[in-house]
Amino acid sequence: MDGFKKRLNESLQFKLSFSLSVAILVIALLAGVFSFLSAFQEANELQDGTLRQVAALFDRQALVPHREGDHALAPAMDEETRVVVQHLTDGDHMRGKGDAESVLPLPSKLPDGLQTVEIEGETFRVLVKTTLLGERIAVAQETGVRDDIASDSALRTLMPFLILVPILLLLVADLVRKMFLPIASLSSRLDQRAEDDLQPVPQDDLPSEVRPFAAAINRLLGRVGASMQVQRRFVADAAHELRSPLTALSLQAERLAATPMSGQAQERLDALRRGIERGRQLLEQLLALAKAQSEPDATKAALSVRQVYRTVLEDLLPLAEAKHIDIGLEGSADATVWASEFDLLTIVKNLVHNAIRYTPAGGRVDLSVTTAEGRAILRIQDSGPGIQVVERERVFDPFYRTLGSDQVGSGLGLSIVKAVTDRIGAEIQLGFSDEVARSGLCVCVLVPLAKSP
Repeated sequence: MDGFKKRLNESLQFKLSFSLSVAILVIALLAGVFSFLSAFQEANELQDGTLRQVAALFDRQALVPHREGDHALAPAMDEETRVVVQHLTDGDHMRGKGDAESVLPLPSKLPDGLQTVEIEGETFRVLVKTTLLGERIAVAQETGVRDDIASDSALRTLMPFLILVPILLLLVADLVRKMFLPIASLSSRLDQRAEDDLQPVPQDDLPSEVRPFAAAINRLLGRVGASMQVQRRFVADAAHELRSPLTALSLQAERLAATPMSGQAQERLDALRRGIERGRQLLEQLLALAKAQSEPDATKAALSVRQVYRTVLEDLLPLAEAKHIDIGLEGSADATVWASEFDLLTIVKNLVHNAIRYTPAGGRVDLSVTTAEGRAILRIQDSGPGIQVVERERVFDPFYRTLGSDQVGSGLGLSIVKAVTDRIGAEIQLGFSDEVARSGLCVCVLVPLAKSP
């Protein structure tokens, strides 16, 4: 019961269906009672009319009513249709209630007209009439039989209610469900949106009662979008403004390096220069992240994945050679994708750079490409420690770095990759290079293939 009350209070659709169902049942019950009573009364009036017709028939045709000892009525007569017609004076000589072969002990002083008479515990409906010949006749019928006939007739009037009310309840439930389908569809579409998709909610197919609510959501989305745009612009502007001071510090450090100094001072200067370089890299990544999150889709074209791989390898090969990492293309397969060259280069370069950084010296980084279901699968796998399953959702958050990593970095590489893939409609998947040993990182990026001309 508590669950029913909770659902009734929380669900507008269930509350509307329940209220309409209760209203239909109450109205159907009242209409059924009224119909039953009306049909019952009408059936009794029809049977009273039958008594009048029998009396009129006897009067017009000068028929002889049933007398005591007369066997005009068959003993096997149907009790439900038995109507007794007799002279009213004959009843004074009778004792006990009559049957199919006897007259009824009716008092001779009964007035003309319809009346209900109880004879020794049994009730009869009696019509007393004075004929044209001056005789008084009585036409009688048992009220129990009359009530049974009237009840059967009245119950037949309830059959449409018993059939139509369940059908009507099902139709109401189905109609209410269909009325709420646009809202359920809108909810489903909103659930499938990415977290950065702040496009207005379509209102054309929504009921007029819900449109103000959708308009309020759109205004809220607009304010959220404006706030996020301000934050991204602030990050981009701050990173851009910090470029000049860091460049100046880098130049000063280079000039200072040319000055004779002690070994201890040289070590501190080297640490300073490394810190400045890390700061510059951080600024570059912040600018790249802000650009990936706020910039609209660039012009797309048909691109060769292997050509993009070669461009990235040319840029990062010195970094791999410095760690004695075996890096290169695996296999000879190629695929042509439909994407922006800048976006694809950003994705591959960040993934390969991360693979080189986290792969131990003497390790291996392989790049390959396959196709499946209309998409190219760009695969970059390394022999590093990999990313554990519990951390795979968080590694795409800005500035998050895997636990236990001794590599120096900002934690923005995978955030940039995620922002670009979401914007261009690609998909990124993480796994192990060696599933048995649960080591190494295998990153798969699924990009739509270019359509054949």
